[in-house]
Amino acid sequence: MLTVSDVPVAMAFWSAALDLVPREQPEPGWVVLAPRSGHGPNLSLARGDSRPTYFPHLHLDLYTEDQAGEVDRLVELGARRVEDWPYPEGEHDFVVIEDPDGNRFCVIDSTGD
Repeated sequence: MLTVSDVPVAMAFWSAALDLVPREQPEPGWVVLAPRSGHGPNLSLARGDSRPTYFPHLHLDLYTEDQAGEVDRLVELGARRVEDWPYPEGEHDFVVIEDPDGNRFCVIDSTGD
């Protein structure tokens, strides 16, 4: 579950980002998003006042073969690049971004697998 400040805004972002649809009619402060196909993990969004921590205990890793394109697409949907993340020295296969509520997640280049 992700805590968000505005469920409809978060629902629009995550629906477009992961091709999810509401599993049931959304409530003002709650929605469960499910894969359009009906199979796979669900994502719950709940309205709340808590803010994400700098280093969240849990975050999503999104794997893609077009990392730059996927980051650009998510930014166009309302995500932001996290510039203050302490990236390790040298090469790495992830980019940290955050959703409109500041929930951080990684976009990982899967071409090296």
